Amino acid sequence: MKLFIKGERCYSEKCAIERREYPPGQHGQGRRKFSEYGSQLREKQKIKRIYGVLEKQFRKIFWEADRRKGVTGDNLIQLLEARLDNMVYRLGFANSRTEARLLIGQRHFMVNGKTVTIPSYITKAGDEIVVREKSKKMTRIEESLKAVQRRGVPEWLDLDETKYLGKVKMLPQRVQITMPMNEQLVVELYSK
Repeated sequence: MKLFIKGERCYSEKCAIERREYPPGQHGQGRRKFSEYGSQLREKQKIKRIYGVLEKQFRKIFWEADRRKGVTGDNLIQLLEARLDNMVYRLGFANSRTEARLLIGQRHFMVNGKTVTIPSYITKAGDEIVVREKSKKMTRIEESLKAVQRRGVPEWLDLDETKYLGKVKMLPQRVQITMPMNEQLVVELYSK
C-alpha cells in the first residue's frame, strides 16, 4: 500500500508501488492469508510508519486517546495529526514527515512566537507555525512550498506562503483525513 513516506518520490512515476504492486523477491507474488491478529498488527504498523512514530510513543498516544472522551480511534488519529512534525508536513514546509522532524530539531520553526525543537509537540487550534527569519532563505523549505500546490493544504490549516506562516484553524475530524487506514483495528489490538 502506498504510504507516502518518501515525500516527493511518492507523487511521481518513480514510486515503487506504481511500478510493482507486490513485494520484492522470489515469493513476493505468493498468496498470503492473515489472521485477525495479523491484520490488526499490520494496520498498527502501517499507521506507525505513516506518521513516523516509534512503538513507545505510539502506545503513549494511544493511551492518551483512550483516556479522552469520545471515540478512541478518532482521538488517536486526531492526536497523531496534531503533532508538530505532521503539521509542518501538511502545511508544505517539508516534503515528508521525516524531513519535517529534522527541520524542527534544527530550530527552523516557531510556534506562537517561541522556538520549538520537539517534533512530538501537540499543536492546538489557533496556533501559528512560522518559519524563523534566518530559515526563510533555505532552498529545502522554498522547494517544498513550491510543491505544496500538487499535494494541497488541508482545510483545517491556513497557509500564507508570502509570510511563511501557517495557522491551525481547528484540529481535524476523522472524515477530513483521507489516508487509507482503519484505526478501529488498532483499538481492537490494544484492547486485548
